Amino acid sequence: MKPILKEYTIKEICDGFVYNELEGKGLFGLSGKLTIQPEFQRNYIYADGKKDVAVIESLLKGYPIGLIYFHKVGDRKFEVLDGQQRITSIGRFLTHKLPIKDTNGMEQYYDSIAPNLLARIMDTSLLVYEIEGTEDEIMNWFETINIAGIPLNDQEKNNAVYFGPFVTLAKQEFSNSQNANIQKWSAYISGSVNRQDYLHTALDWVSKGKIRDYMGGHRRATDIDELRTYFNSVIDWVSSVFTDVEQEMSGLEWGRLYELYHKQAYDPKVVSVEVEKLYGDPYVKNRRGIFEYILGGSDDTKLLHVRVLDDAIKKSTYATQTAEVEAKIESNCPYCAIGHGANKDKIWKLDEMDADHVAAWSKGGATSIENCQMLCKTHNRAKGNR
Repeated sequence: MKPILKEYTIKEICDGFVYNELEGKGLFGLSGKLTIQPEFQRNYIYADGKKDVAVIESLLKGYPIGLIYFHKVGDRKFEVLDGQQRITSIGRFLTHKLPIKDTNGMEQYYDSIAPNLLARIMDTSLLVYEIEGTEDEIMNWFETINIAGIPLNDQEKNNAVYFGPFVTLAKQEFSNSQNANIQKWSAYISGSVNRQDYLHTALDWVSKGKIRDYMGGHRRATDIDELRTYFNSVIDWVSSVFTDVEQEMSGLEWGRLYELYHKQAYDPKVVSVEVEKLYGDPYVKNRRGIFEYILGGSDDTKLLHVRVLDDAIKKSTYATQTAEVEAKIESNCPYCAIGHGANKDKIWKLDEMDADHVAAWSKGGATSIENCQMLCKTHNRAKGNR
């Protein structure tokens, strides 16, 4: 159906406006006929004292604040498809939640500004497109028209596409900044609660990365028991293995690591000592890799980005090794020299060799010239972490 363009005054839109500080609840207008924040919409993110105030200041100056889109869901029943942030900012001002500053820099609330200025706001007309159609058509509209302001992230789009009882319940659990568990979760999850990052993480873990498939299959579910249980299992496992919380733990792929290692037994005290040791090791360049390194048996040093032997050490070691074997007619790669192949007496060029720890770093070997040897690339790769 072709969208219908109408004009609504702010007085009409905000008639009966109810605002509750709990995200996603109590946001209604048009005397209850307009749902300002439907299930699929993101949380209110304009409350920064800048974008929200800018909306009110634009109205006072007579500036346009852009087209609004309503989705018609019944007889005189609408949902805000685009414009939720702007309308909520207006509603917050009209319900004494948002102050603006006057010409003297003094904060003024709704009931303290001049009557003529208040009338200017209430009489402002907003251009509104009313649209209706199938879910797919509405969701296509939603993604198409959200091209201004703050772009939607992937999870906000997922919430739009798969809106329903499951999304509502999941947002109440994982997108609610008032949830007392957020502080604990933040040790392991990075991002913003309001921008759906915690919900995205929970869904990513339980779905093994197939979030949209999972949301589509659970769209009409009236509980989130599986999601909640799996999420808590991962968090409880991490916190039981690593008893010391480090800032580098936030945002790691704990769901993947849980699947790989949660059936293995770990001694938290031993793990704690190993973490402390690695944090104090000057050769470890990637602390975020410490946790997977320990879980995997402390074998994969690539996870730690251990500081490599530098060019000066390589050149010095190469020169020493090459000079020592010139009179012996044997290879300057010690592994080739003790072998029986065609390269037994080959003198490799510097760029044909790799620096290697004689004693592996993971077994206590230092990154120093005393612990360096040059090997041909084939033997160095074969040696690995031995």
